[in-house]
Amino acid sequence: MSIIVRFFVAPSHAAAAAVVDGGPDGAFESSAYGNFDAEEALVEWDSLFTGRGLDELVAADEPEFVAGPEGGEGPVVFAASRALQAALAAADRIRLLEVSRRWVRQRAADGESFDPTIATGILSDLVELVRGADGPDHRLYCWMA
Repeated sequence: MSIIVRFFVAPSHAAAAAVVDGGPDGAFESSAYGNFDAEEALVEWDSLFTGRGLDELVAADEPEFVAGPEGGEGPVVFAASRALQAALAAADRIRLLEVSRRWVRQRAADGESFDPTIATGILSDLVELVRGADGPDHRLYCWMA
């Protein structure tokens, strides 16, 4: 479980990795959340938006580890898959509501309670970040501490 989660868009893995110690604040626009496993959420959102199975995502090493202590304690940065990023960029309000409801049900099946309004808000914020990217090479990243 991550205590602090910040999603942000950066022009490269190197730029995203540069903020691993202190987070993206001051370097990139970000959306902040807390108290959920963001790495697991990225996998689940990818699966829900793209239809790719969890096994396929794990085999593709999605989300991609960018920076942080290997297997140790400390902040980490992950890159969302390009497929998830494209799906977020293309999502309309109805699709966001559908995916957030499915994600809330999935979390509930695993014993976690997530407010549907908050879930939709998170996905809506990600859509805004992705759509606001300055260039085609910019990626969606997640910093967790």
